[in-house]
Formats: sequence, C-alpha cells, structure tokens
Amino acid sequence: MPCMYKKYLGIDCPGCGFQRALVLLLKGEFSQSLAIYPPLIPILLLLVLMIIQLIFNFKNGALLLKYWFIFTASVIVIHYIYKQILFFA
Repeated sequence: MPCMYKKYLGIDCPGCGFQRALVLLLKGEFSQSLAIYPPLIPILLLLVLMIIQLIFNFKNGALLLKYWFIFTASVIVIHYIYKQILFFA
C-alpha cells in the first residue's frame, strides 16, 4: 500500500518503513528489520504490554504503559527527524 503522505508531499511520513520492517522481522531478519524502521520493536512491545495489562490489570501497569508510550513516541520522532536530516542533506 503506497504512503499518501509521501505521494503528495514527497517526503516520508513517521510510519514509513513499518510494513517492510514487520515483514522482515516475521521472516527472521531482525537486523535488517531494525535498520529499516527502529521504532518497530518498541511499538510491538507496547502492544504486548497493553494486552498483558488488559488481561491481568497490574497495579502499576498503567504507569508502565505511560512511560513506555512516551519512550516509543520519542523513538519514532527521533527516527523521523534523523531520516529527514539524511533526506535533505
């Protein structure tokens, strides 16, 4: 599926590379997946933590999720800025 953000604006969106990285991860090519889209692993761990929290409802689970979400969002933003610097350099 093509990225509409890239199609109309000509630059990558913050999620560009997610699908390719996920496919590579499912094929067992961890290092290539990490090279294409580093935020994939934190995003997947966030989803796992959310599911575990919904099932078991840990006492401090919401706090852990909040901090992990902030970390994941930070990784996405840093990766996006890095890609834009490389693109315009």
